[in-house]
Amino acid sequence: MESLQPAVRSLLGQRLTTRQLDQFGIFQRELLEWNRRVNLTAITEGPAIQVQHFLDSLSCWMAMKDAPGTRVVDVGTGAGFPGLPLKILEPSLRLTLIEATGKKVAFCRHLVERLGLQGVQVVQARAEAAGQDPAHRESYDWSLARAVASLPVLLEYLLPLTRLGGQVLAQKGEDAPSQAQSAEHAMALLGGELARVIPVDLPGVAETRYLVVVRKVASTPAQFPRPPAIPANRPLA
Repeated sequence: MESLQPAVRSLLGQRLTTRQLDQFGIFQRELLEWNRRVNLTAITEGPAIQVQHFLDSLSCWMAMKDAPGTRVVDVGTGAGFPGLPLKILEPSLRLTLIEATGKKVAFCRHLVERLGLQGVQVVQARAEAAGQDPAHRESYDWSLARAVASLPVLLEYLLPLTRLGGQVLAQKGEDAPSQAQSAEHAMALLGGELARVIPVDLPGVAETRYLVVVRKVASTPAQFPRPPAIPANRPLA
């Protein structure tokens, strides 16, 4: 894990503690062990895990560190990305992980216990259902996703979960600036407005990644998110 330290320092200007480095080491070992039985990741080399999973997740802090708020939801978290690395970095976060696949939920719950993390809730649910659940709707300061879905789809998942004045953060690839521009109507319809698009350059990764940050400026209309599968199959224009 020592190779993670200089990368985090370069990206965020922060130094990981010995405990944090130990937690990332446990995370990596558990991920590889579970991956032999459960399909969690196609990335199975230690250095690649540290850059493409851990550092990529921690890059979200570039946007989050300057904005108040401790209640965070990570939608479609999979094996816990980006939520759990952010929780290791900033233990004060109150984190909810939402994931539909039972085996991935089981891994996240195991990992939370194994790492001794407090203030983490792991919920098995589809994003569309969580967004209509009063326990989660418009409740979070930050709503995050590191998914491959198009930005209008992610916004329909994330903005209903975000409180008024809160922010959405979607991790996207090199086409993020054009996606953000084309999704402005969907943002407005769902109660959001584009705040900023932050480039992220990871060591050893050729393409620039981006953090698309959307501010929640109005309540999301009650019909959103639409029922399961509709947002993905019929994205908002």
